[in-house]
Amino acid sequence: MSLLDRFKDEFIDIVEWTDDSRDTIVWRFPRHDNEIKNGARLTVRESQTAVFVNEGQIADVFGPGMYTLQTANLPILSTLKGWKHGFESPFKAEVYFVSTRQFTDLKWGTKNPVIVRDAEFGAVRLRAFGAFTARVTDPALLLRELVGTDPQFRTDEVHEYLRQNVVSRLGTALATAGVPVLDLAAHQGELGDRLAATLSGELGPELGISVPKFVIENISLPPEVEEKLDKRTSMGIVGDLDRYTKFQAAEALEAAAENPGGGAAAVVGMGLGQATGNIVAGATAPAAQPALAQPATTPPPLPGGAQWFLGSNGRQTGPFDDAGLAAQASSGALTPGTLVWRDGMPGWVAASEVPDVARHLRATPPPLPGQG
Repeated sequence: MSLLDRFKDEFIDIVEWTDDSRDTIVWRFPRHDNEIKNGARLTVRESQTAVFVNEGQIADVFGPGMYTLQTANLPILSTLKGWKHGFESPFKAEVYFVSTRQFTDLKWGTKNPVIVRDAEFGAVRLRAFGAFTARVTDPALLLRELVGTDPQFRTDEVHEYLRQNVVSRLGTALATAGVPVLDLAAHQGELGDRLAATLSGELGPELGISVPKFVIENISLPPEVEEKLDKRTSMGIVGDLDRYTKFQAAEALEAAAENPGGGAAAVVGMGLGQATGNIVAGATAPAAQPALAQPATTPPPLPGGAQWFLGSNGRQTGPFDDAGLAAQASSGALTPGTLVWRDGMPGWVAASEVPDVARHLRATPPPLPGQG
């Protein structure tokens, strides 16, 4: 190599960066103490910015395009070096290429639950996770505040800091959203847009970074709360417990018919289900009248009519058929206020409220004049 060739190699005439990675934010052009030739070509591609640094000071910033580096288009660098008009000489300067595209798939998540107050559930612990994108909006500010002299600044060097900012503002966003916990899933997009605007407004002036997109993938409750919520949902789906019990009994009978060997167990299960339904129905039904106790055992009805029991003054009489009721009404033992009951009725009821009994009361003649 001749002395002239060696002399030429000391000057750089092409300054460019072809990014072959997906996570490099800032890349320093490897000058290796060589000088940049006056008139060299600078190529800045779309989604890039070139920042010239002279002796630790940020000089000129170039956007996308192709430039011929001369004193005419290096105003700040020319001023710092004290060049005069027309002075053509190689110069030393560090060139940092800054990627201004969106860096996607930056993950975030809450290591510890965020406590919010809900109108329905009270204080609730929530966990959330998702993703966000970041973009450099002020390359010079980013170099001053974060990059420094790092020759290759990657997303992993700023990812954790951004994640901490996200989580610290998530609790405030959830608490001030005014959205019930059960409705948060329907408002995740709205909350994400609000957080993106908040983070961009704070990180932009501080670091020269914006958050164009913020995605909330999931907001979850603690497992024990989700379990109770599932039970509550199941109760709502079951609905009428009596109808559900009858449905289970019908299914048990069908299963018993299809499986003769297991029929006995199915019938037993059906009986237990019916008994449970009766207990629950009895506990939830309003008390009709604190009257006489229903007889423990009742004889089967005689052929030809219903059998009625009468209750008055704490004493139970009967059973009576229609003729017996007429006789009781004639004797005055059956009055409108007398309690009556027959098989199939849920409890004792006043005689005047049962049409089959009340018709005997209407047949009772009024008292004779002068008596009473």
